[in-house]
Amino acid sequence: MITIKGLSKSFGSQTVLDKLELVLPKGQATGIVGPNGSGKTTTIKTVLGLVKPDEGEVLVDGIEISGNWEYRNKIGYMPQTARYPENMTVNELFNFIKEIRGNIPSVEQRLIQHFGLEAELNKRMRTLSGGNRQKVGAVLSMMFNPDILIFDEPTAGLDPRSSVQFKRLVKDQKEEGKTILLTTHIMSEIEELADYLIFIVEGKIKYHGPMDALIKKHKEQRLEGAVAKLMEEEAA
Repeated sequence: MITIKGLSKSFGSQTVLDKLELVLPKGQATGIVGPNGSGKTTTIKTVLGLVKPDEGEVLVDGIEISGNWEYRNKIGYMPQTARYPENMTVNELFNFIKEIRGNIPSVEQRLIQHFGLEAELNKRMRTLSGGNRQKVGAVLSMMFNPDILIFDEPTAGLDPRSSVQFKRLVKDQKEEGKTILLTTHIMSEIEELADYLIFIVEGKIKYHGPMDALIKKHKEQRLEGAVAKLMEEEAA
């Protein structure tokens, strides 16, 4: 379970997170949406310990993360744009990460086959297409079978077939009871992969609850229409 209490963060004069309060129960798949610059990625990076908040705290399974790095072993993270050692081959990168993690059991071979990466294993990272780099990121996020999965615009750069492969895999993880946090501008992906929705504007949560309840409230057929109406209400 992820618990966020009174989380605030500013960059200069810009407030990105404003006393954010949030609880993500174990086994729940949640999508985060909101306008550009609303605080979605900053929220994720704070949970990962990549951004230090000005105020508030984040707890994972009841343990405050500040000064504690071991909780990260429970998390798999797939960023929108990742930076890798460009001279490493794909296989060297996977082995490097396994060594860092102490050679604990991993399932990268199954994931490599799932995404059809066999032909890329001996290629250097700098030579990979954007889509194949995303596939490498997907493998890295799930190869140690973490309890919590965080995806930031995960299908950006993936072709339609690879996108379907990725979403199929995430659905499998969801059925296994993993806690999933997903941010994307593609509303159909959130409809497909998540059950709960967080709508965030200027670092404040404006909606947190079941997706179907939001769609019903706004008398829409799809999530995209309901979220558009939420944005219109905030802009009014």
